[in-house]
Amino acid sequence: MTERNTDLMQEGRYTFEVAPDANKIQIKAAVEALFPDVTVLAVNTMNVHRKARRQRTRLRGYRSGWKKAIVKIGPGQRIEIFEGI
Repeated sequence: MTERNTDLMQEGRYTFEVAPDANKIQIKAAVEALFPDVTVLAVNTMNVHRKARRQRTRLRGYRSGWKKAIVKIGPGQRIEIFEGI
């Protein structure tokens, strides 16, 4: 959770890490299945690219890349699991 994610929650947008091969239709169906009282209005996705990291003194490694989805839900709705964070 970041400050940006917290600010987006005030607007009804929630951020999830999703499978790299998941598409927007699958993400919408999964969120509505996990949270039955929520209606998904829009899904935006982006690939977060891997970043180079140093390991020990000379070795170079990479942090894994991942896919992020920002899900917009209906007005007046919220996902309770994120409220205490």
